[in-house]
Amino acid sequence: PSWGDAAELLLLESLGTRRHVMAVSADGSGMRFISYGDGVVGSVALTDDASHMAFTYQTPDEPWDVFVSPTNGYAPSRVSDVHAGVPRPEMGRTRLVSWRSTEGFDIEGLLTYPVGYEEGERVPLILNVHGGPGGVFSQSFTGAPAAYMLQYFAQQGFAILRPNPRGSTGYGKDFRYANFQDWGYGDFRDLMSGVDHVIEIGVADPDRLLLMGWSYGGYMTSWAVTQTDRFVAASMGAGLPNLISMTTTTDIQDYLVGHMGIEFWEDYERYERHSAMYHIANVVTPTQVIHGAEDLRVPFTQGQEFYRALDRRGIPTEMIVYPRTPHGPREPKFVMDVSERILTWFLTHLDSEAVTAADGAR
Repeated sequence: PSWGDAAELLLLESLGTRRHVMAVSADGSGMRFISYGDGVVGSVALTDDASHMAFTYQTPDEPWDVFVSPTNGYAPSRVSDVHAGVPRPEMGRTRLVSWRSTEGFDIEGLLTYPVGYEEGERVPLILNVHGGPGGVFSQSFTGAPAAYMLQYFAQQGFAILRPNPRGSTGYGKDFRYANFQDWGYGDFRDLMSGVDHVIEIGVADPDRLLLMGWSYGGYMTSWAVTQTDRFVAASMGAGLPNLISMTTTTDIQDYLVGHMGIEFWEDYERYERHSAMYHIANVVTPTQVIHGAEDLRVPFTQGQEFYRALDRRGIPTEMIVYPRTPHGPREPKFVMDVSERILTWFLTHLDSEAVTAADGAR
């Protein structure tokens, strides 16, 4: 956001699932926290002398408001009440969880419980994969509008696990680079070990596992259904199942080359090895495809390829196309529509007992 003075640069950075302001010495000698604790700091503005800052702050349970604090001696004071009087239904609580994956990787994630969850109850679990792959799930308000309405699913009796697998931002350079030339392998193990962890702690029902993700999360959704039959149903949002055709059609043409480390014509096998389309014969999971008609980042044809292949194989599928939509829904009616479409898809493919339970929670 600013130079604090000639000696320090102030920056806003993800630190695991949190986000805070830090001061980095200009000479590289050290770093100190300006803000700290759980939650997410954002939209930082500093006084001319950088002695005070205004910022937004939110947690999984509380929406953002504006705070002020000195930059030397963090003492946040709330100065707005933006959401006063806004009705808020009962919410499912969210907590930070962690587990050991393969190759010694320690993985964090955020687990949102169903509304009214009782200890020891096993419930359907949705694995939600973030985009990027350099994205990160942070401790932001879980009732905020988004393509995936977390509390909407929690109100219907679902738990939601949002892991930060290798390749995510906020865990250092080595972790960020750990999926280089390895899409679909180590990161997939991180995700599935997280699912196993939520089963082991007695929350997830192993027979009622669901999967959804957008962009790279959509890639991982397409990949997962070619690698495992553990999910009852899946929903791929703006996914990229074919890394070769993605490279030649996306508006960020160097993106996959950077991750694969080589041009596809120099090593077709490498791109094919990491593309769900080249493993399509393995899919048995009912898989929904969602895409924006005007998506240039992950072109519409990526979703079309996967949908056509699934349909030709006789796998239960449907494709939902949002008109005028780029790489993610923007129009409010479309944002509101996505989660309802996914919920309907999931309930259709869950066993009748699960459908009855979820219907009763509405």
